[in-house]
Amino acid sequence: MGLALFLVCAIAALISAVRAAAMGLPGRPQPWPDHLLRRSAATLGWAAGTVYALGLAGVAWSEAEVGDGADSVPAPACRMGFDPETIEGLTHHRASYLPLRFDCVREDGSVYVSDPDLVWLNWTSAGLALTAALLFLGMHYRTELRARRAAVR
Repeated sequence: MGLALFLVCAIAALISAVRAAAMGLPGRPQPWPDHLLRRSAATLGWAAGTVYALGLAGVAWSEAEVGDGADSVPAPACRMGFDPETIEGLTHHRASYLPLRFDCVREDGSVYVSDPDLVWLNWTSAGLALTAALLFLGMHYRTELRARRAAVR
């Protein structure tokens, strides 16, 4: 499901980006700054969804690998690519979908992250979503300012 969500968001982000880029072509709709803000906000929103869905699929995949056949406990994501000293005493894992995390827990209670890429996925999706929200608010603020100026005249 995470990969399907990723594909839907990626396609929507591409369509939104093309629509935003079309604002530079002749015959663009007027008032073009409003349309550009709206389309840019949509592009960034879909891009945030795409990045988050990619991380969501990774966490869900790691979670699905646990208990799935021989040599699947403890979580393969906690064992593969780590030196023996790191995985010594590994007991279980903790998965989180908001923020995206897949932590590996040792007997002594210490924790290490199985996939450091989830950190940049979290920050990137949050940054894109925040930028989209700011553009959306800016679009409405611009409309509000225009209405106030018209009322003063």
